[in-house]
Amino acid sequence: MLTIKTTKKLIIAGVAAMLMGNSAIAAEMTLKLGHLANEQNAWHKAAVKFGEELSTLTDGRIEVQVFPNETLGKEIDLINGMQLGSVDMTITGESLQNWAPMAALLAVPYAYPTLEDMDAVANGEIGDKVEQQIIEKARIRPIAYFARGPRNLTSNREIKNPDDLNGLKLRVPNVPLFVDVWKSLGAQPTPMAFSEVFTSLQAGAIDAQENPLALIESASFDEVQKFVNKTEHVRSWIYLTISEITWGKLSDTDKDAVMEAAKRAQAYERELFSADEQRLTQELQDKGMTFVEVDTQAFAQKAKDAVLANVSDEIRPIVENLFAK
Repeated sequence: MLTIKTTKKLIIAGVAAMLMGNSAIAAEMTLKLGHLANEQNAWHKAAVKFGEELSTLTDGRIEVQVFPNETLGKEIDLINGMQLGSVDMTITGESLQNWAPMAALLAVPYAYPTLEDMDAVANGEIGDKVEQQIIEKARIRPIAYFARGPRNLTSNREIKNPDDLNGLKLRVPNVPLFVDVWKSLGAQPTPMAFSEVFTSLQAGAIDAQENPLALIESASFDEVQKFVNKTEHVRSWIYLTISEITWGKLSDTDKDAVMEAAKRAQAYERELFSADEQRLTQELQDKGMTFVEVDTQAFAQKAKDAVLANVSDEIRPIVENLFAK
């Protein structure tokens, strides 16, 4: 005859066995997703959402482990790892042009005047061609895309049209396209590491810088800059990607689940992105920065020749058409 104590032990053992069984199911496939953003970033939150949705859709058989802050490696290292099969997923963008030249279209200055224009390209025939080339040449597969905040120019004087840029010493990333575009607009671009920008602005070595609102806020540029000039000169997107090696291991049913989870993650990221842009605008205004409306069409027309001179022959006709719209 079983005692109460024995019965309790059997119940506990049964529960433990069930948990082990569930754990075994969850561990049937584990996808490693590394990226460069921090835990507060909308991309990270969307990556976590992707994992949650995929787990639900596969009854826990596929687990996604998300590694933010480059803890799994830097962007190029992750792409290389995906090509070798040691990494399953990452979030990446125009860096893919090292393998697929059409990926440069993800971040062409003044190619996408509005978020809707960008969506039309990313979701349309051009976006399909970009994705196909990435799959073929980089051997990783875009499964969703996330919006990036447009880059805006901060300064201590209002910049409303290109003429206002004359003589402006402006920090830019060390990207030839960016340097040439700002030269063509009349500024004096100075390539510089991001870590040096605040002190250079503080000391007066440079007059201005350009970045998305998220970086303007997190770097406390409000302490050394008065204006956010809404140039919105680069509007871009970035892909959630999966290794072709990993993709090839999935059943058709699981591939469908991955794509559905990615679709849900993309919709979730867009909600976060829109709310974040509004929040950042308000926070920077509360800190004393003034937002300045800019004649973006005048900027785009003056920048056009420099942009076309710096893009590859493969994408130049596409960029010309984008500017013509």
